Amino acid sequence: MIEKIGREVKLSGDATIVDAGGRTLMPGLIDMHWHSAYANIPMQKGLNSDHAYHLLIAAKGNERALMRGFTTVRDVGGNVFSLAELTDARLYDGPRIFPSGPAISQTSGHTDFRPSTAVPADRNMPLVYMERIGHVMVADGVPDVLKRTREALRMGATQIKINSGGGVSSSFDPLDVSQFTFEETKAAVDAASDWNTYVCTHVFTDEAAQRALSAGVMCLEHGHLFTAETLKMMKEKGAYLSMQPILDDEDAIQFPEGSFSRQKYVEVTRGTDRVYRMARALGVKTVFGTDALFDPELADKQGKLLAKLGRWYTPVEALRQATSTAGELLSLSGPRNPYPDGPLGVIRVGAYADLIIVDGNPLEDLGLVVDADKNFMLIMKDGVIYKDRLGE
Repeated sequence: MIEKIGREVKLSGDATIVDAGGRTLMPGLIDMHWHSAYANIPMQKGLNSDHAYHLLIAAKGNERALMRGFTTVRDVGGNVFSLAELTDARLYDGPRIFPSGPAISQTSGHTDFRPSTAVPADRNMPLVYMERIGHVMVADGVPDVLKRTREALRMGATQIKINSGGGVSSSFDPLDVSQFTFEETKAAVDAASDWNTYVCTHVFTDEAAQRALSAGVMCLEHGHLFTAETLKMMKEKGAYLSMQPILDDEDAIQFPEGSFSRQKYVEVTRGTDRVYRMARALGVKTVFGTDALFDPELADKQGKLLAKLGRWYTPVEALRQATSTAGELLSLSGPRNPYPDGPLGVIRVGAYADLIIVDGNPLEDLGLVVDADKNFMLIMKDGVIYKDRLGE
């Protein structure tokens, strides 16, 4: 923890003194839309390998994320509870994890990963493997949604992730569809509220987003097709926009040309510029996330994606999305927060000592975050130094 700040701090005899040499000190970065289990595994490999494989790859991938300066991630889909626990125990190096556990979907929803031959469903048949291991879960009707939400909370979810609309990587849902009725959505919100935490949801379109907001969802993931009407509603309710700076450029997720997912990806990325500009103008609380999927090379571009926010925001506005504003949203998990001793994403007395020493000033040059290997001279999490190049 950060105990004191200032020139007159008195140190004990066994203190380690780090001379930053006139460089810039900033908080550790936070990725608010991360998938530890999916980011570094090609989709078909992930669907055809077991849970242990997913977590072993995730452990190495999260270690690289820490070395990019990301000291905290909010994991919004996937059973990574064991990885979170072992990272906290320092058996593995990586960012601290706020896990959602299984992303909850209706039949035909965004995380319904069953094969096309799986319907009509027979309730006497076993769950598919992705459900059995707790990466995703399908629920239909209020009782089912209550049950699956409570199960996720029982597993240790710090917040609940549901799916309120169509998605890009999913096989059966067009972008325009709305998913979960108001009553189903409110059931998830009520169950989460009973555990004093909140619900975030995957959603791109106005109708689905406004239904979720009316039901009490506090964070909308993506939102690239929103209009000003939805963004104003978010502002009024104090909800957060967790959007990703994705474009159809050299860093695009590589879906097969002409595929259903490729078509949806192009449509989504066409809205990125417009929604960021409106959200900034309206003052919607916005946080940074990558949603890197199925590609270790893309996952390694976390910093580059953060730097892309410079197209729409000043450097300090962009960095707040990945530090202090992100920390505010994480605090909505209340007593489910596994790190309750202080705030995250800030440098102040009583905060967690998650710190980066940057060779340069990112408030003047946001591009410094692109190459953490070169520009981040020291990376600290929980007061533990994981990287130190200052003596070179």
